Amino acid sequence: MTTRPEFQTELFEKGLKVRREVLGDAYVDRSLNSVDDLTAPLQKLVTEWCWGEIWNRPGLKRKTRSFLNLAMLTALNRPHEIKIHVRGALNNGVTKEEIVEVILQAAIYCGVPAALDCMRVAAEVIREHE
Repeated sequence: MTTRPEFQTELFEKGLKVRREVLGDAYVDRSLNSVDDLTAPLQKLVTEWCWGEIWNRPGLKRKTRSFLNLAMLTALNRPHEIKIHVRGALNNGVTKEEIVEVILQAAIYCGVPAALDCMRVAAEVIREHE
């Protein structure tokens, strides 16, 4: 629902393009179609600053950003976000073997329980993707 007046910015449109390329139209459409007056400010912030500003910076390739996100989300033990970003990582050219390696690396530095949750979710997404 990008017709909301607060979403009519150049940075939002720039972020929306990248968000769709990484996460897919279906996920982004579900997120935006469920926006209401309460959740709109956060959707605007995420789309503009996360996707419009940070993901568009030239310093890192999308694949590298996906590696970082998977490691950080494992550290934070955020399985819902892991699910979304495993799909994004696959879209960005990260292989299933590389996803496993990121999770193994994170297990050592972030803890085995977080890595087990992450691996469970990642395996589910990879199987769906294949």
